[in-house]
Amino acid sequence: MQDFTFYFQLGIEHILTLDAMDHILFVTALCLRYLWKDWKKVVILVTAFTIGHSITLALSALNYVNFPTDWIEFLIPLTIAATCINNITQPAFNQEKRLPLIYFFALFFGLIHGLAFAGQFLSLEGKEGLVSHLLAFNIGIEVAQLLVVVFILFLSWIVVQLLKISRTGWLRTASAVILVFSLIWAYQRFPHNKNTHDEKITARGSSIRRFV
Repeated sequence: MQDFTFYFQLGIEHILTLDAMDHILFVTALCLRYLWKDWKKVVILVTAFTIGHSITLALSALNYVNFPTDWIEFLIPLTIAATCINNITQPAFNQEKRLPLIYFFALFFGLIHGLAFAGQFLSLEGKEGLVSHLLAFNIGIEVAQLLVVVFILFLSWIVVQLLKISRTGWLRTASAVILVFSLIWAYQRFPHNKNTHDEKITARGSSIRRFV
């Protein structure tokens, strides 16, 4: 039980922290188009994302897949950007398809996010108790994500129902703001740019040490 609690809390902390702002903004971008009355659609959406990241998290933990961390960190903001662009180009809500594209975004991009989730999990995990630890970690992630979803739905209710801002206006404006952040992150995390930045820091540190 102690191990379950530890990995459960680890999963929650992996989402509810400033270091996980990219994951938070991705979930936010997914849920921006929905209100309280759309809770069934949100359940389908979150379930699709859950299925996606659970698959790659499990495969990574079992050593069936292994992708370079730098590229995963670069791809994460691209998933946010793609979701925001889809939101911005969203047609009128009464014309929405039965299975909108965002459901497939949630499933496919969940696969990418699962690889990122695996990093922290595998840094602490051994082979003993792998399945139970993986389950606890994943449940913690889901609880944290649901808290984010509830907050976003509440915020959308305030903006649309109380402030009387149109759903389309709210969706496109908020998505545009998140899109800017995601593109900045993508540029900063592009492996070549990141390596160059790390080399500059190393060189600067070497220069400082020469004068100390």
